[in-house]
Amino acid sequence: MRFLHTSDWHLGRSFHRVGLLDAQAAFLDHLVDVVAARGVEAVLVAGDVYDRAVPPLAAVELFDRALHRLGALGVPVVMISGNHDSARRLGVGAGLLDRAGVHLRTDPAGAGEPVLLRDADGDVACYGLPYLEPALVREEFATPRGGHAAVLSAAMDRVRADLAARPAGTRSVVLAHAFVTGGEVSDSERDITVGGVASVPAAVFAGVDYVALGHLHGCQTLADRVRYSGSPLAYSFSEARHRKSTWLVDLDADGGVTAERVDAPVPRPLARLHGRLADLLADPALAPHEDAWVEATLTDTARPQDPMARLAERFPHVVSLVFAPDPADGTAADTAATYADRLRGRDDREIAEDFVAHVRPGSAATAEERAVLHAAFDAVRTAGAREETAR
Repeated sequence: MRFLHTSDWHLGRSFHRVGLLDAQAAFLDHLVDVVAARGVEAVLVAGDVYDRAVPPLAAVELFDRALHRLGALGVPVVMISGNHDSARRLGVGAGLLDRAGVHLRTDPAGAGEPVLLRDADGDVACYGLPYLEPALVREEFATPRGGHAAVLSAAMDRVRADLAARPAGTRSVVLAHAFVTGGEVSDSERDITVGGVASVPAAVFAGVDYVALGHLHGCQTLADRVRYSGSPLAYSFSEARHRKSTWLVDLDADGGVTAERVDAPVPRPLARLHGRLADLLADPALAPHEDAWVEATLTDTARPQDPMARLAERFPHVVSLVFAPDPADGTAADTAATYADRLRGRDDREIAEDFVAHVRPGSAATAEERAVLHAAFDAVRTAGAREETAR
């Protein structure tokens, strides 16, 4: 059976305030074309269909058109909710959509209930594990303690139990939305850390033929049978070197996997430029970046006048400006990193711990204080999800 594995569409998202709906529409056109041209028998969407719980109407319409076009091709779609999606909203009408070949898996309680697909070699059981927020699903999976690893392990126990009861030779696919150990992160993924532990080991998924992962935005292979498709578009400059694509996966009669990357269309390349403003404006070697979305890091000792407007004269799609004076210039007042630079790559808990050390010089946060901070951030992050579930 041939699958197309994709994820992290983030419909409705913008890039540094630049709308991306046209680029997202172009990707979905490309996806439908690949399905038709390459003999795809099922599409797997591993979460984060939308960028936020209440997506804009234009994003919903884009999603609706894509499903209609896939439905017209007679190709089933198996889709899970991610941490950006509202599982309840995305799952509305799931029963009716099932009949049309669109299989929405947004309820954790259904982790062990597969979508059964069939080809000439027999059944393929597709299990959809939506994003599992530990604080919200511990009761469902009877895991009073632990984070993502505990609840995903419990969900996979249900998968393996169901699979064991099926006829010998039944092949299996799992869709999951999680941070799996060994995956490479970027700046555009929302933190899903719980209790200080965000990642789960790939061994959690043992016993199935293919694992279609979502959440991380870089296309990557953790093992032959465990892969991230990544996002179809770049959503941060940390993804400037990413090759955006989907996985075309062939599952043979014995459960063997072969996979091919299918490149996604690039609406506009990304460029990270670094140097003095005058050099960036004059350097002929930068000509290939004049049509790119540009992040410019200026190393001038003093802030130049109107740097964004001047850059835009040469790079009309400059969208981000960072000021980072070169320490070699020796001007102490100007060599400190910008606030954004100091925060880059640090999560909320690390920033809070740094704040404690800043306001109490010489005394970093104690283990007890760190535990309180961690618990507070976990509670704040899960409060929104609890409220959404209660509506």
